[in-house]
Amino acid sequence: MSAAAIPRSIQRLGVLSTLVDAGVAFARGRSVDGVLLLASAGLSTRVPGLGVAVSLLLRVYRRFR
Repeated sequence: MSAAAIPRSIQRLGVLSTLVDAGVAFARGRSVDGVLLLASAGLSTRVPGLGVAVSLLLRVYRRFR
């Protein structure tokens, strides 16, 4: 799916949810996770869905660690 096919509001929601996840990670003392999430939120403006994907991958990694 191209970036043009995804509505702008959904892209913004993905960035916002990634920023919230980053804030939670920093609050829990997971600074590396927080930095990864902040970077992916910034890149999500160019690559839609990247922040959500990184967030999901971090959750799966923590689950099976």
